[in-house]
Amino acid sequence: MITITEAGQEYLLDLLKKQEGDVIGIRIFVNHPGTPKAETCIAYCREDDVKEEDEKKEYEKFTVYFDGRSLPFLKDAQVDYGKDRMGGQLTIKAPNSKMPQVSGDSTIEDRINYVLFNEVNPSLASHGGEVSLVEVSEDSYAVLQFGGGCQGCGMVDETLKHGVEKTLVEQVPELSGVRDITDHSDRSNAFA
Repeated sequence: MITITEAGQEYLLDLLKKQEGDVIGIRIFVNHPGTPKAETCIAYCREDDVKEEDEKKEYEKFTVYFDGRSLPFLKDAQVDYGKDRMGGQLTIKAPNSKMPQVSGDSTIEDRINYVLFNEVNPSLASHGGEVSLVEVSEDSYAVLQFGGGCQGCGMVDETLKHGVEKTLVEQVPELSGVRDITDHSDRSNAFA
């Protein structure tokens, strides 16, 4: 899974010692896992941050909580600390964070992102556009945000209903549909 080097552990322990209150360890997770926008993050973990699906690992002097959804994307990741003349820098290398990893057990968000980034966005890119998932609503709608040439485009309703929604509902059948929250009044980058 993820390796935290000795130098990385010492640095994280030093940070934890400076914290007061209810910090119980470190939390490692990936924002937008399996997409080109993936970002591996380290944060202080409090009791309220811990989720049932998290994986807990005890290090010699502190505890790390790995976000359950992020686990496949953290495979072969490494956290290290390197000293330099400016003091030093904590680095996180997660070579699998941007790799789509979808199976029947994947979350609905991961499956939607897989379809968006591998099927929908390549065709939107020819118009300088893109679409990303904001959230899945309680009533099973994919809430989407358009950007680039799609923002303000006069054909966005057509693209949304006959392209994006059709593709997503076919491949993620538990979706009821899609909703667009993009402000299309800004037409400065619009394609059409």
